[in-house]
Amino acid sequence: MSTEVGSPVAGLATAISEVPDPVFSQAMVGPGVAVKPTGGRADAVAPVAGTVATLHPHAFVIASPGGAAILVHLGIDTVKLKGEGFELHVAKGDVVEAGQRIVTWDPSEVESHGYSSICPVVALDVVPDALTDVREDGQVVAGDPLFAVGA
Repeated sequence: MSTEVGSPVAGLATAISEVPDPVFSQAMVGPGVAVKPTGGRADAVAPVAGTVATLHPHAFVIASPGGAAILVHLGIDTVKLKGEGFELHVAKGDVVEAGQRIVTWDPSEVESHGYSSICPVVALDVVPDALTDVREDGQVVAGDPLFAVGA
Protein backbone atom coordinates (compact mmCIF):
# COMPACT_ATOMS: atom_id res chain seq x y z
CA MET A 1 0.00 0.00 0.00
CA SER A 2 1.33 3.43 -0.87
CA THR A 3 0.44 6.83 0.51
CA GLU A 4 0.09 9.83 -1.78
CA VAL A 5 1.82 12.90 -0.36
CA GLY A 6 0.43 16.28 -1.35
CA SER A 7 2.15 19.63 -1.40
CA PRO A 8 1.67 21.54 1.86
CA VAL A 9 2.05 24.88 0.06
CA ALA A 10 1.57 26.47 -3.36
CA GLY A 11 4.74 27.11 -5.32
CA LEU A 12 7.36 25.50 -7.53
CA ALA A 13 8.20 21.84 -6.93
CA THR A 14 11.92 21.15 -7.06
CA ALA A 15 14.41 18.41 -6.24
CA ILE A 16 15.26 17.96 -2.55
CA SER A 17 18.91 18.36 -3.59
CA GLU A 18 18.17 22.05 -4.25
CA VAL A 19 17.51 22.77 -0.54
CA PRO A 20 20.27 25.00 0.90
CA ASP A 21 20.80 22.74 3.93
CA PRO A 22 22.79 19.49 3.72
CA VAL A 23 20.52 17.73 6.24
CA PHE A 24 17.77 17.94 3.60
CA SER A 25 19.68 18.16 0.32
CA GLN A 26 21.65 15.00 1.10
CA ALA A 27 18.47 13.25 2.31
CA MET A 28 19.95 12.63 5.77
CA VAL A 29 16.45 12.69 7.32
CA GLY A 30 14.87 10.95 4.35
CA PRO A 31 13.97 11.33 0.69
CA GLY A 32 11.41 13.82 -0.56
CA VAL A 33 10.68 16.88 -2.65
CA ALA A 34 11.00 20.58 -1.92
CA VAL A 35 8.58 23.37 -2.80
CA LYS A 36 9.66 26.98 -3.31
CA PRO A 37 6.52 28.75 -2.03
CA THR A 38 4.87 31.69 -3.66
CA GLY A 39 5.22 34.81 -1.54
CA GLY A 40 2.66 36.27 0.80
CA ARG A 41 0.77 35.04 3.84
CA ALA A 42 -0.55 31.53 3.28
CA ASP A 43 -1.57 28.32 4.97
CA ALA A 44 0.58 25.22 5.10
CA VAL A 45 -1.68 22.17 4.97
CA ALA A 46 -1.34 18.52 5.94
CA PRO A 47 0.31 16.57 3.09
CA VAL A 48 -1.42 13.36 4.22
CA ALA A 49 -4.24 12.34 6.52
CA GLY A 50 -3.05 11.10 9.89
CA THR A 51 -1.97 12.14 13.36
CA VAL A 52 0.13 15.21 14.19
CA ALA A 53 3.19 13.44 15.62
CA THR A 54 5.47 16.47 15.97
CA LEU A 55 4.50 20.12 15.94
CA HIS A 56 6.63 23.27 15.99
CA PRO A 57 5.72 26.64 14.50
CA HIS A 58 8.23 26.08 11.65
CA ALA A 59 7.87 22.32 11.12
CA PHE A 60 5.51 19.41 11.63
CA VAL A 61 5.26 15.66 11.11
CA ILE A 62 2.06 13.86 10.15
CA ALA A 63 2.03 10.08 10.74
CA SER A 64 -0.33 8.43 8.26
CA PRO A 65 -2.37 5.32 9.12
CA GLY A 66 -0.39 3.49 6.41
CA GLY A 67 2.80 3.95 8.38
CA ALA A 68 4.40 6.81 6.45
CA ALA A 69 5.59 9.77 8.55
CA ILE A 70 5.88 12.98 6.55
CA LEU A 71 7.97 15.94 7.71
CA VAL A 72 7.13 19.43 6.43
CA HIS A 73 9.74 22.09 7.20
CA LEU A 74 8.64 25.68 6.52
CA GLY A 75 11.82 27.36 5.35
CA ILE A 76 15.43 26.76 6.36
CA ASP A 77 16.80 27.83 9.75
CA THR A 78 13.35 29.20 10.59
CA VAL A 79 13.65 27.69 14.08
CA LYS A 80 15.71 30.84 14.77
CA LEU A 81 12.53 32.93 14.38
CA LYS A 82 11.25 31.30 17.62
CA GLY A 83 7.71 31.02 16.25
CA GLU A 84 7.46 34.67 15.18
CA GLY A 85 5.20 34.94 12.13
CA PHE A 86 3.83 31.39 12.42
CA GLU A 87 0.29 30.66 13.65
CA LEU A 88 -0.57 27.08 14.63
CA HIS A 89 -4.07 25.72 13.97
CA VAL A 90 -3.71 22.19 15.41
CA ALA A 91 -2.14 20.51 18.42
CA LYS A 92 0.20 17.54 18.73
CA GLY A 93 -1.90 14.38 18.75
CA ASP A 94 -4.70 15.83 16.62
CA VAL A 95 -6.05 13.66 13.81
CA VAL A 96 -6.07 15.67 10.57
CA GLU A 97 -7.28 15.24 7.02
CA ALA A 98 -5.05 15.74 3.98
CA GLY A 99 -5.31 19.41 3.01
CA GLN A 100 -6.29 20.57 6.50
CA ARG A 101 -4.73 23.86 7.59
CA ILE A 102 -1.83 23.26 10.02
CA VAL A 103 0.14 26.53 10.13
CA THR A 104 -0.34 30.02 8.69
CA TRP A 105 2.92 31.73 7.74
CA ASP A 106 4.41 34.24 5.33
CA PRO A 107 7.28 33.04 3.10
CA SER A 108 8.08 36.65 2.15
CA GLU A 109 8.44 37.54 5.83
CA VAL A 110 10.80 34.56 6.34
CA GLU A 111 12.93 35.80 3.44
CA SER A 112 12.96 39.35 4.88
CA HIS A 113 14.80 37.87 7.89
CA GLY A 114 17.45 36.42 5.56
CA TYR A 115 16.23 32.82 5.58
CA SER A 116 15.24 30.62 2.66
CA SER A 117 11.49 29.94 2.49
CA ILE A 118 11.91 26.65 0.59
CA CYS A 119 9.84 23.83 2.12
CA PRO A 120 11.31 20.33 2.25
CA VAL A 121 8.63 17.62 2.31
CA VAL A 122 10.33 14.44 3.50
CA ALA A 123 9.31 10.84 4.09
CA LEU A 124 10.99 9.83 7.36
CA ASP A 125 12.61 6.44 7.96
CA VAL A 126 12.35 5.15 4.39
CA VAL A 127 14.90 4.40 1.68
CA PRO A 128 14.91 6.64 -1.41
CA ASP A 129 13.56 3.76 -3.54
CA ALA A 130 10.38 3.82 -1.41
CA LEU A 131 9.24 6.97 -3.25
CA THR A 132 7.33 6.74 -6.53
CA ASP A 133 5.68 9.24 -8.85
CA VAL A 134 8.12 11.92 -7.67
CA ARG A 135 7.37 15.42 -8.97
CA GLU A 136 10.44 17.65 -9.02
CA ASP A 137 9.38 20.47 -11.28
CA GLY A 138 6.42 22.63 -12.16
CA GLN A 139 3.94 24.77 -10.30
CA VAL A 140 1.85 23.11 -7.62
CA VAL A 141 -1.01 24.25 -5.47
CA ALA A 142 -1.52 22.98 -1.94
CA GLY A 143 -2.71 19.40 -2.15
CA ASP A 144 -1.18 18.56 -5.54
CA PRO A 145 0.67 15.22 -5.41
CA LEU A 146 4.46 15.49 -4.83
CA PHE A 147 5.22 11.77 -4.46
CA ALA A 148 3.88 8.48 -3.18
CA VAL A 149 5.59 6.49 -0.47
CA GLY A 150 5.24 2.73 -0.09
CA ALA A 151 4.81 1.30 3.37
